[in-house]
Amino acid sequence: MSQDSLKSQTKKGLYWKFAEQFSNYGIQFIIGIFMARMLSPEDYGITAIPAVFIAIAGIFADGGFGNALVRKPELNEKDLSTSFYYSMAIGLCCYIILFCVSPWMADFYNVPILKPLMRVTALSFLYSPIGTVQRVLLSRKLDFQTPAKISVVCRLLAAVIGIVMAYTGYGIWALVISSLVAGIIGTLITLFVVRWYPKTGWSKESFNYLWGFGNKMIGSQLLDSIYNNITPIFIGKYYTPTDLGVYNRAEGYAKMPSQNVHGVISSVTYPVLSKIQDDVDRLAYNYRRMIRVTAFIVFPLMLMLSALSRPLILIMITAKWEPCIILLQILCFSMMWWPIHAINLNLLLVLGRSDYFFKLEIIKKIIAVGPIMIGIYCGIEYMLWGSVVISFIAYFLNSYYSAGLIDYPAIDQLKDILPTFLTSLTVAFIMWCVSLLDWSVYLLLPIQLVLGILLAFFIYEKIKLPEYLELKQLGISLLKRK
Repeated sequence: MSQDSLKSQTKKGLYWKFAEQFSNYGIQFIIGIFMARMLSPEDYGITAIPAVFIAIAGIFADGGFGNALVRKPELNEKDLSTSFYYSMAIGLCCYIILFCVSPWMADFYNVPILKPLMRVTALSFLYSPIGTVQRVLLSRKLDFQTPAKISVVCRLLAAVIGIVMAYTGYGIWALVISSLVAGIIGTLITLFVVRWYPKTGWSKESFNYLWGFGNKMIGSQLLDSIYNNITPIFIGKYYTPTDLGVYNRAEGYAKMPSQNVHGVISSVTYPVLSKIQDDVDRLAYNYRRMIRVTAFIVFPLMLMLSALSRPLILIMITAKWEPCIILLQILCFSMMWWPIHAINLNLLLVLGRSDYFFKLEIIKKIIAVGPIMIGIYCGIEYMLWGSVVISFIAYFLNSYYSAGLIDYPAIDQLKDILPTFLTSLTVAFIMWCVSLLDWSVYLLLPIQLVLGILLAFFIYEKIKLPEYLELKQLGISLLKRK
């Protein structure tokens, strides 16, 4: 694939993934406001508990086979069918296990409703694996337009169902059922659009290849998923469901911009970089551009969100959620590094170094035990500040390993993203200072937002940041065409 062709497909892929992610972000943001106003922090806290175990079990259902299929240069029907049979079998096992342990979980947290809640939520393991191969085929073709449209339709459907159920008094079941129905509809649409079905039987040879790559991914993703979800586990056990609900909302708002950018970067960069995995120079060039552009997008979003936390929370979901303001502010500093982590880790996978990936996850999770213990004994805020430090350390570890495989030292990467980081930090600090004024939150929010945007544009114009100039030129070109 030529450089121009790859660049064109990358831009198209990023466009559609950003359209998908930020459409979902907008829908999720709006529905979150309605749901948080109608439901209590305790409701959110209870539903957060099964979500943790569903996320961990989902690692086994995928088995790393999806990444292995995307990366494999020559794919055949035996590979696809073997992956399908594996996903279906493990999905069924995951459901049976979660169904059986649900009474124990209800007793452990002393929340009786967890038993039926877990059994209904876990139904996703019975239908989600059906569309696994179809999603891989779309990713290999760099077709991000189709899943983007499907995702937006499902989000809208979930929003309607959730709001109606919450309004009519279904409480926490509004969150569960809306997500479940949307997932089923999404799988059915995917099956209709990508009409693939298994054409061969199980292949030992294909399984050995997929498992050889995927088994290290299971270990890595399992460690990462446990770490990312262990906070709700401990909060749910050592604090009240209300405390967990407050944390859940703060984490949800912090994840929206970070996880959306993270999702875009992960899903687009992996298949794109896989296409040029044998050309080190092109790989390094595209990798460097992705790092710079990602930082330019995510750093301002996260730091400005941190500065706007107080008026946003009080206006959107009222004063009953005020305790989540400080948690949201801290989480933004931690999660702003997630998309950068994703690119560094994707490079390891593209080059087939899932062993490095696994080693990194072990190292990072060992050093992350400290903040968790601090949270148990000192409080949730101290634990989150510890996660900020860990996220920054993780960046240096990830960049060190990935940069060692191509001609792009970690120090050069840091120099590339430092101007964006410092600019975003300066703008956010000034915005935060404004929030300390004793004014109405309805006045503070627009003033902070306008001030932040104007300051950012002014600084970027002065320092002539390449990413800003490129996006500015792209915007001017689009306006001229219209």
